[in-house]
Amino acid sequence: MTGAVLLHLTLRREQDVFTVRQRGREAAAALGLEHQDQIRLATALSDLGRQLLAQAAAVEVTFRVGGRPANLSFELAVPGPVNREGFGPVGRLVDVLEVVERGQMTVVMLSRRLPDQDALGTERVEQVQRALTASAVASPLDELASQNEHLLAALEEARRQRDRLKTLNDELEETNRGVMALYLQLSSELEETNRGVVALYAELDDKSEQLRAASEAKTRFLANVSHELRAPVTSIIGLVRLLSDSASDPLTAAQAEQVELMRGSASDLLSLVNDLLDLAKAESGHLEPTWSAVDLHQLFKQLRGTLKAILVSPDVELVVTAPDEGAWLQSDEVLLSQVLRNLLHNAVKFTEEGTVTMEAHSDGLHWTITVADTGIGIPADQHERIFEEFVQLPRRQKVKGTGLGLPYARRLVGILGGTMSLDSEPGRGSTFTVTLPVARAS
Repeated sequence: MTGAVLLHLTLRREQDVFTVRQRGREAAAALGLEHQDQIRLATALSDLGRQLLAQAAAVEVTFRVGGRPANLSFELAVPGPVNREGFGPVGRLVDVLEVVERGQMTVVMLSRRLPDQDALGTERVEQVQRALTASAVASPLDELASQNEHLLAALEEARRQRDRLKTLNDELEETNRGVMALYLQLSSELEETNRGVVALYAELDDKSEQLRAASEAKTRFLANVSHELRAPVTSIIGLVRLLSDSASDPLTAAQAEQVELMRGSASDLLSLVNDLLDLAKAESGHLEPTWSAVDLHQLFKQLRGTLKAILVSPDVELVVTAPDEGAWLQSDEVLLSQVLRNLLHNAVKFTEEGTVTMEAHSDGLHWTITVADTGIGIPADQHERIFEEFVQLPRRQKVKGTGLGLPYARRLVGILGGTMSLDSEPGRGSTFTVTLPVARAS
């Protein structure tokens, strides 16, 4: 072990152990170790010296200081091997305890780290050397008395710690009683809350069942009513067509006007009945897509030709930009055509002048189809309302409609595995965006 030598002593008899203990305590005090650390180090040194003196005729003891980190260390050397059985308790009093063989000698080294690492210079080491050399050696009786004083002080400190520990235990016990009482209270409240939650879930289940039954009843009602109304309405349209046929008896101008009103009302009613039937199918889950490869290029061309016929204003231009040939996606062509036709028809209805455009783009995984117009637009707080059944906004009520087309179109897009969104502002038109996967999810 490296470091400057502070003192060298030889133990040959029991009284020398007291000297080693005294010098060890003095060296620890001179180097700034706390009182309790001084006692621990002196006790370890005297106990180890006593054990080694019992095994050898003489024990060479060397005090050293230094190293990195700086520490106060002691080397106790004896010839031949030693019995290490009693070294365990000593090791708990110091930072380091090592036993090494040096030729024919066995050296036991123990050390304690110094608290002030920066103040250990050459001058300080020399000062400690002179102090240890100049101090008188106390008699064994004096050292024993000093040891007893230290022992009494340690016992007093232990008593104070015991009293503090008892106080802490009493406080902890009181705290535990409070915690236990709080735990019992919280457990009771939690149990009561759980019973309430269970009852609430049961009520929610009942309400959900009632809501499901009501939804099914509504769907059945829409399907039955629309189905039953379709036949008589179709008959009315047929009869009106017969009345207005050129082969029938000629009608007066008033009669012709009344027949035309009947035809228009019957056609509107048939459109409403068909929308109700389609919506009922979508809500009931009975609408199963027929999956196939849909040619978007051809579909866009068909829609462009079909929708040009409904343009009634020369101030509105329909621009349908078909994707390149070979553009396809896996979908239901009939349902997809219904969605796009509905969006285009709505855009034309609510655009007095300007353009209605439809185009499509793909990122390889999805197709994004946009239908945009330069019509009246929709306020932001009404974007979701227009997807509710039978809802028509005030400015849009001037145009005939059932308020079922957009809700039905959005449901169809969901059935096809896609999404529909809206971007619109009053006076700046509307843009409906349909996003569909290229391939059907497995």
